[in-house]
Amino acid sequence: MQRPSLPCPFEKVFPSQLQRDDEFHMWLAYNQAIDAWKQDEVPVGAVITLGGEVIAAAHNQRDSTRDPTAHAEILALGQAAKAIGDWRLNDATLYVTKEPCPMCSGATLMARLKRVVYAVSDPKMGCLGGATDLNALPRSNHRLELTRGVLEQPCHELLRAYFQLKRQEE
Repeated sequence: MQRPSLPCPFEKVFPSQLQRDDEFHMWLAYNQAIDAWKQDEVPVGAVITLGGEVIAAAHNQRDSTRDPTAHAEILALGQAAKAIGDWRLNDATLYVTKEPCPMCSGATLMARLKRVVYAVSDPKMGCLGGATDLNALPRSNHRLELTRGVLEQPCHELLRAYFQLKRQEE
């Protein structure tokens, strides 16, 4: 069932292709988050790169699919694994607009991602340093490289505005 679209007051950003750095890829994840908003989903977006090329891009689809696992990160991980034909994403980087939850943090470790870059920390449910840090489990056989706070302000503003609007609807 298609959910009605929700007007989004934020515009997509089209960064220069000349400098494909962390900010560039986070803007792509931000654009995915705007797509989520327009589908009345929590505006979280994710992009996965390998060798500097985008191999996956997704946004939250939990409500529209009625699937509790349809988080941006999980959907992007599935796309990336399919794109390279392997569940091991050893040299890949995940860019996500909000710190991954317990499920998504665990999935990033299980997929053997090299690196996770996120914009907004989540002190309630974030599990890569916010509420807890699954990456620091002493017996884990894999460690992620983490970069926090890339484009934090615009990603935080997007989330804040969405939830403010949703509270007004109630």
